[in-house]
Amino acid sequence: MDKMQATLTSSDAHQSKFREIVTNRKKGWKRLALLIWALMGPGLIAAMADNDAGGAISYAVTGAEFGIGLFVPLVLCLAPLTFTIQEMSMRLGAVTQEGFSRLALKRYGRFWGYYHITTLAFENLLILVTEFIGMTAGLVLLGLPLWLSTVLCLLLVVIFALFTGYWTKERVALFVALLNVVFLVVAAMTHPSLAAIGHSFAAWNVPAALQGGVIWYMIATIGNAVAPWMVFFQGSGTVDKGVTSRELWLGRIDTAIGILLQVIIAAGAIIAGAALFGHVQNISNAGPSDMIRALNNVVGRWPAILFGFGLFNAGFLASITVSLSSSWSIAELFGWSKSLNDKVWEAPKFYAVYIGSLVLAAFAILIPNLPLNYFSVVAQVIGGILMLPLLIFMVLMTSDRELMGTHRTRIFGRIWSWVMVSLLIGLTLASFWQTFF
Repeated sequence: MDKMQATLTSSDAHQSKFREIVTNRKKGWKRLALLIWALMGPGLIAAMADNDAGGAISYAVTGAEFGIGLFVPLVLCLAPLTFTIQEMSMRLGAVTQEGFSRLALKRYGRFWGYYHITTLAFENLLILVTEFIGMTAGLVLLGLPLWLSTVLCLLLVVIFALFTGYWTKERVALFVALLNVVFLVVAAMTHPSLAAIGHSFAAWNVPAALQGGVIWYMIATIGNAVAPWMVFFQGSGTVDKGVTSRELWLGRIDTAIGILLQVIIAAGAIIAGAALFGHVQNISNAGPSDMIRALNNVVGRWPAILFGFGLFNAGFLASITVSLSSSWSIAELFGWSKSLNDKVWEAPKFYAVYIGSLVLAAFAILIPNLPLNYFSVVAQVIGGILMLPLLIFMVLMTSDRELMGTHRTRIFGRIWSWVMVSLLIGLTLASFWQTFF
């Protein structure tokens, strides 16, 4: 496998600026600065986009429902679980130079190849609907009609496809991703009790009056941290960027940094929502506009404005990444041109899936009396169903010596991976029970 990776063509080597930077001969601090600039990419973007508009609302509602003491430690503890899954996806893409959907088709047959694509596309469409709900919330509060807010948000996300080359698009996405730190700013503006935050780690407990609903919120919190589109996005993004088995260490650092930032920002959203603890009734049914209004009433105008901006930004980034996970995976399965280095007219089917999924999701929220809150529940259940065979196949493929060569998962890693899969199977069954029974 390493020999195959060593025979990259000149065209492949210059697919993106990433290759230029990692082969640069500069020494010392300049070399280190270039490597740091180069390594940021699919891992960081996938993790930060996981704090999407729906996820941010869910975290904030969780904080408002339970306060600081319960879920801040939990969300930080999810980092190892998310890293395990995303590292496997990154390593599989870097070593094989193929996306997950294509590998599943080749190794497990047409049924599983089409199963993953069909369920991913459907679930992603539901997720995209929730992203447009989050993006349009602030614009509607400013007085714009819903249809105009939807069109403006759609145009912004579509314009992303017009940028030239993978590197440029990745840098734009990274800039948008880093703006998610606004949730930490909002958390600080609510003046949380540092003693209460510290106590939450020392004495993790569930208030007796809230124990009846805590299981659902725990499942939702863990479900927010692990999403199927992340696996497809990071694997395909790794290939498109030009990362190979020689740069696995860079990919791992990129993934680790992204996940660390993701859980910290998720904790920030919970702390921001905790400012509403005891102040707002029936917060569990709150939508984006309700949350912004509640923050305005309780902690002031600017935290509410910044929270609204954070929702828009989170929805914007997630709309890009979720759509790309669909278009990359479908294009890989059918053998279409699929690189972000291609212009729109060079990969028309790839970009048609990207833009088409956005159009469908954007206009879905304009359907009268559509049960928008139910979308997030359905998306979570479908996501759990999709993740189970996906994770099983991924553990099997990353442990396969024939496929991965010297980069296959070692025995301890395989045990850890199966433990994580078992945990998610249990959570999926619990989610199914809580949702329907």
